Amino acid sequence: MSKITVKDGTEIYYKDWGTGQPIVFHHGWPLSGDDWDAQMMFFLEKGFRVIAHDRRGHGRSTQTSTGNDMDTYAADVAALTTALDLKNAIHIGHSTGGGEVIRYAAKYGEGRVAKAVLISAVTPIMVQNEKNPDGVPLSIFDGIRLGTATQRPQFFKDFTVAFYGYNREGAKVSQGIQDNWWRQGMMGGIKAHYDCIKAFSETDFTEDLKSVDIPVLVLHGEDDQIVPFPLSGAKAVKLLKNGKLISYPGFPHGMPTTEAATINADLLAFIQS
Repeated sequence: MSKITVKDGTEIYYKDWGTGQPIVFHHGWPLSGDDWDAQMMFFLEKGFRVIAHDRRGHGRSTQTSTGNDMDTYAADVAALTTALDLKNAIHIGHSTGGGEVIRYAAKYGEGRVAKAVLISAVTPIMVQNEKNPDGVPLSIFDGIRLGTATQRPQFFKDFTVAFYGYNREGAKVSQGIQDNWWRQGMMGGIKAHYDCIKAFSETDFTEDLKSVDIPVLVLHGEDDQIVPFPLSGAKAVKLLKNGKLISYPGFPHGMPTTEAATINADLLAFIQS
């Protein structure tokens, strides 16, 4: 397996296929690089070099008890892109991975990142506070913490329903998709998953969004039950200097999987524009 070791000894697993312009995929909580299968295959066949890593504590990377915060996640990505000498790269992040992308681009991306994409992303900030009064109440994230810490196997099974919009009338439910989400989640470490909830819910990406000059595409489902569109994608695009928004009526949080054909086509058009 391909891994790099970062400065605190954590091993970061990654997949690196093909040649051409690199596209780096950043997964959501509590998943792994495998969540990008539909995109990795599509863009590999289009002649791109495709890379997906497992965030520390997730998937096949070290199950860390420390460093499970957005600054460290971004530093890990910087170590990976340096090790692979990636330049002129497109970075695409889903959910928590969207936050990771914009933090990395803002802190380390100069000269390396050509474009970025935020899909169903947690940017600019999720939690409700004085500066973000219409955000998601902290009690919701405390509930996710409790479920993760005390009943992770069942909680993760239940979480897939809203994640993919399978609780909506007429939804075509795929047990395989649900099982694959659960498989990825249970590969990771419970402590890292628990800590990551704070990272994805309480990190404020406002200044990161404002600071980047590169083209950034924001994709968001209007029926996202995990990261509500009005609180995230609709706000994030307004903070970007060079942002473009595409929102999708009825699409769920997990739309890169359930709506891969649509998402892949829009990604390709943005990359080639």
